[in-house]
Amino acid sequence: MGNPMGQLHIYYLCSGRKGYPLPNKNDHLIPFHMKIQYLFIILILITSCVPQKEFKKMRDQKEACLEEQDSLKQSNRRLKVKNKELQSRNRVLSDKADRLIKDSMSRARRLISYRKEKERLQDKYESLKATQEKLLKGTTQETRELLREIQSTQEKLQNKEDRLQELEKNLNTEREQLKDLRNQLESKQKRLVELERILHQKDSLVEVLKQKVSDALYGFRSEGLDVKIKNGKVYVSMEEKLLFPSGSTQIDPRGKEALKKLANVLEKNRDINIMVEGHTDDVPVISSQAIRDNWDLSVKRATAVIRILMNNSNIKGERIIAAGRSKYMPIEPNDTEAARRKNRRTEIILTPKFDELLQILNME
Repeated sequence: MGNPMGQLHIYYLCSGRKGYPLPNKNDHLIPFHMKIQYLFIILILITSCVPQKEFKKMRDQKEACLEEQDSLKQSNRRLKVKNKELQSRNRVLSDKADRLIKDSMSRARRLISYRKEKERLQDKYESLKATQEKLLKGTTQETRELLREIQSTQEKLQNKEDRLQELEKNLNTEREQLKDLRNQLESKQKRLVELERILHQKDSLVEVLKQKVSDALYGFRSEGLDVKIKNGKVYVSMEEKLLFPSGSTQIDPRGKEALKKLANVLEKNRDINIMVEGHTDDVPVISSQAIRDNWDLSVKRATAVIRILMNNSNIKGERIIAAGRSKYMPIEPNDTEAARRKNRRTEIILTPKFDELLQILNME
């Protein structure tokens, strides 16, 4: 209430005078919120000193002012958003204008380059045209020579093209051959890997078989029996003293016992092929109706061993081969009695069946 102008307004409102004083020229400097405060004060005062109609009018004016204030605030916000949008569009358009300027400059440089190239080509064309005119003005002989040279050049070119086509054809053929060779090499490599696997498996089986046979015949080692691996096979070598009397094909009881133990092992290992080889020394046998020579003796000893093996087991005959080697595969030269004794032997050769290995080896 310390503002004189405000007190004057309140005075006129409360006194009910019709002559309301004119606004002062400095009234527009009063802040808007101060005007609202004055209006509230006036409203409070007029509730006790002005008529109801005047009070309602003042209240309507206040509400109108508030609505106008809200409207102005909303307009202000919309204008701010619009201003940001315009600024963003302005930046986009500025960037686009910069790009267009750069593109225009680039096109201008290319245009200058094309013009220079055109001038160069025009000069070349003029030079060629002058050369053509000079040739046309030349003698008939020069023209003919030139035509012959052109024709010769064309023929050489055609020959080179034909040669090139032939080379390309040969190259394609060689590429196909190389592709086939690579496929064959890959196939052989796979076969090799498979062969290595099977051979490793074979070696393992041979080792196991040798161990089984050695264990079964362990008690006969001191009687001229030997078990060893050679060339991927198990060799059971029995000297004559273990199996046969000298010059005979009848097997001793001790030899039969050893063969029965061996037959028991071979019966359980069905994937084993059996070859029985009879060997003699170089001393001729006394010929008789039963045994004619060392060949006869070696073969009959082999068949005698086979009979013992088959009669004391369920070994099938298709697994067994009988062979006589006579004197032709000695262990040592037959120059001493000890060497001849070693040569008079029977060898049972055990070979694991590897049908899978044979199939791979027989593949083209």
